[in-house]
Amino acid sequence: MELEAYLARSQTSGSSPGVLLLHGFPSGSVDAEHVGKDLQELADRVATEMDWTALAVRFRGCGSSTGHFDLTRWLDDATASLEHLRTVAKPDRVWIVGFGTGGAVGLTIAALEPEVRGVAVVATPADFDDWAQAPDRLLAHAREVGAIKSDTFPENIRKWKAGLSEVRASAAAEAFAPRPLLVLHGSDDLAVPQLDARMVADAHGTAELRIISGAGHLLRHDPRAIAVLLGWLERARNS
Repeated sequence: MELEAYLARSQTSGSSPGVLLLHGFPSGSVDAEHVGKDLQELADRVATEMDWTALAVRFRGCGSSTGHFDLTRWLDDATASLEHLRTVAKPDRVWIVGFGTGGAVGLTIAALEPEVRGVAVVATPADFDDWAQAPDRLLAHAREVGAIKSDTFPENIRKWKAGLSEVRASAAAEAFAPRPLLVLHGSDDLAVPQLDARMVADAHGTAELRIISGAGHLLRHDPRAIAVLLGWLERARNS
């Protein structure tokens, strides 16, 4: 398995904080070829403005990463990427920022990784029960947007479907507590209801919940949301 990744290095000599950036699931408007590509720009901004090292990764099935979409295998991708960030950049502290599905994946692995100091989830669903209830429709959609490029994948359809119930941001938030968690959501998100954000925040107990008024699902392109995100990371660094 080979994953496309982009590393923006801190300009500080010696160790500095590091952040892993994870994208969401591709859609009709942002297909698998393009999803997550814009995180390179965010990585550069984090490195330039905050003097952090940032690693932006494209999950399997997306961009030039090999393989096909499998939610449980995305967990493997995030875990391997986190280890790569540690090995290559040797950050003194590590954070994870995930958008949409990437937020749920990032929070899930962070709950199992004591070295992760904090997590920010952006427009992230509390669970994937809707996917699990209609897996055939999700499979068709994944093929349509290019995240699954083979008619014979998955080989074990039952296992692939079962994996859709294994990633739950709400459960991961509870396990991640009391480490810092930012839950960032748009008030007018039509893809992921605002209720999901509140469920994740409530499960954590002390999460910082920020709702961006009038914003939709693609908060990566909302300057207010990015300002909140970068401000939270800067405060987290000094806490």
